[in-house]
Amino acid sequence: MSAPLQIQPRRILVRGTNWLGDAVMTTPALLRLREKFPEAHVALLVPEKLRDLWLHHPAVNETISFAPGESVFSVGSTLRAGKYDLALVLPNSPRSAIETWLAGIPQRIGGARPWRDCFLTNAVAPRPEAVKMRKRTPTEIHQLIKSAVSEIGNRKPEIGNVSAHQLHEYLHLVAALGASPDPLPPTLFVAPEEIEAAKRKFGLDNITQPIFGLNPGAEYGPAKRWPVEKFITAAREIQQRTNCVWLIFGGSNDGVITNKIELAIGNWPSAIVNLAGKTSLRELMALLKLCRMLLTNDSGPMHVAAALGTPVVVPFGSTSPELTGPGLPGDARHRLLKSDAPCAPCFLRECPIDFRCLNGISVERVVEAVLSAQGR
Repeated sequence: MSAPLQIQPRRILVRGTNWLGDAVMTTPALLRLREKFPEAHVALLVPEKLRDLWLHHPAVNETISFAPGESVFSVGSTLRAGKYDLALVLPNSPRSAIETWLAGIPQRIGGARPWRDCFLTNAVAPRPEAVKMRKRTPTEIHQLIKSAVSEIGNRKPEIGNVSAHQLHEYLHLVAALGASPDPLPPTLFVAPEEIEAAKRKFGLDNITQPIFGLNPGAEYGPAKRWPVEKFITAAREIQQRTNCVWLIFGGSNDGVITNKIELAIGNWPSAIVNLAGKTSLRELMALLKLCRMLLTNDSGPMHVAAALGTPVVVPFGSTSPELTGPGLPGDARHRLLKSDAPCAPCFLRECPIDFRCLNGISVERVVEAVLSAQGR
């Protein structure tokens, strides 16, 4: 890596990532940036849907959001008024670099990628340890299964390879500014009054049972979703063994599966509260903080819960916990479960064969992981 830039910016614009889980994984880098430039004003540019994630966060002085469909020229014009002297571009997209160029920010730092380096003043070369999340082709998947070999033409991250994790990519960028690249746990913040307000709104004030969270959806696609029937069987057994109350989380598009789970395990008194599509982002954060444990697919709420200090239990299928797992790699509070399917991780949205990666994770393994994670 080349020598860090010798600059002392007064006003820093950070172009944030576009997805919830990715945003959480940027928090260690933002904290290191704040550590390096404690007196600088740090503004974070994010999609409108992620604006409230950053409330109370000590790394950020100001949050600027853009609406869905807003043009790059409109965003650039908004940023120009901020008179920033440094831009740090966290996403790898051409658009994110163009926004800061249009804003006229004199120093623009981001990862080196085709079609955008000309819009940056400093294009940072990739880390030698970086592992690319390349989607496997159906042909490769069939070959892997046939030969039971876990390598075809691309590097597959090994268990324990903590330097492969995505959070190191963002730390690598702030290191170009002289900040420490040493990892910190991804961290978010909710205030106690937010938790109390969420409890009152959703009728959780008088619950004396342990509260567990269940998040059966995942935006990326079905290849990241443990089967709903397994969620139901696991949730019923865990409820019987712990007398817990389940909070079911999900977006407005998850209603079919969350309603199915509610109907299946709702025959115990006060056993379940279906919150899918009913919470704001801040309410979701407050309720995840309230949970003793979250059973979840690999998803944005998985990252949010871990960053709030809530243990998570996660069946992994098409994705890799070594690359995008929750929290700081190696955190013993979390239980990250994988099968021995030779084709995983494939990074596909839909399985082209028989979904063996997630079908290979048994209900029994998940139940024991949940009981272990929540301290029983």
